[in-house]
Amino acid sequence: MSTDTDVFGHLPSGEPVHRVTLNGGGLTAKVLSWGAVIQDLRLDGHAPPLVLGFEDFDSYPAYSSYFGATPGRNANRIGAGHFTLDGKSYQLELNEKGVTHLHGGSDNIGKRNWTIVERTADSVTLRITDPDGRAGYPGNCTITCTYRLKPGGMLNVLYESVTDAPTLANICQHSYFNLDGSVDALGHDIMIAADHYLPVDERLIPTGEIRPVAGTVFDLREMTSMRRQMEGNGIAYDHNFCLSAERMAKRSVALVRSIGSGVSLEVLTTEPGVQLYTGSKLNVSAPGLEGRPYGPFAGFCLETQIWPDAINHNGFPKAVLRPGETLRQETDYVFTKS
Repeated sequence: MSTDTDVFGHLPSGEPVHRVTLNGGGLTAKVLSWGAVIQDLRLDGHAPPLVLGFEDFDSYPAYSSYFGATPGRNANRIGAGHFTLDGKSYQLELNEKGVTHLHGGSDNIGKRNWTIVERTADSVTLRITDPDGRAGYPGNCTITCTYRLKPGGMLNVLYESVTDAPTLANICQHSYFNLDGSVDALGHDIMIAADHYLPVDERLIPTGEIRPVAGTVFDLREMTSMRRQMEGNGIAYDHNFCLSAERMAKRSVALVRSIGSGVSLEVLTTEPGVQLYTGSKLNVSAPGLEGRPYGPFAGFCLETQIWPDAINHNGFPKAVLRPGETLRQETDYVFTKS
């Protein structure tokens, strides 16, 4: 291992968890082999961390709410953990309150050690194979993750997935962002370029309706105060915003900024959806980076992905991956400071 790779901790089996430090484009990123986690991310000229994370490895399996992780093989939720593919019925593990399948199951790829297959000063590529039958998924699915720092404060995230049998695949980056180091991120302004969103039931499963944002609290098409939007309307966002009907060329879909710090985050993606989660359920008993407390709304997620529970809804972009195909999902997180 190179000098900018260190052993961050160990699994119960004794297997080491490696941490890689990347530098480039005005950013410094620290990436773990466990869960392909972005443990820390910094912007030159801005002292606080841009993401939520922990200083030690043991806190991740004990306390992390997917901080910086790469969950899958199917990110987000599948209602009742059930789907039918090519006429065959599948039942997945119900790892969320015993009624929902979330992020690929209790031992998903965001909670296992990946292999570092390539690295440079400003990039790292990791790989993992999710085996046939784990959590109920068919087929051996191999996922490759590449993080690359590019000029202009860009963190480029590329996921490529292949399978040896028809299966579901939907990978996302699950960092929680905070652009000013405040105790919560409600002081940020946000814009999401989506004309529709997905209403959900009490289990946070889409109802099947694709509803216009116009006239609702989900209309974020112009820069809006996150605090005013949420507190004024009693909403805690954990919803998919519909960017397009299918995967397309990478384009700008979201902008978040902190007036206090002058830091902005622009999100560009190939994906048809982005899940905005404002961290309402966070209440972490362990200290975070630099000893920071992580209570409700300490950070927000912009998870670019295929729409949740897509396999079970007509008219949703499909998350089916077949042998011979490569699922290529690419997102840029671009940070600037005024």
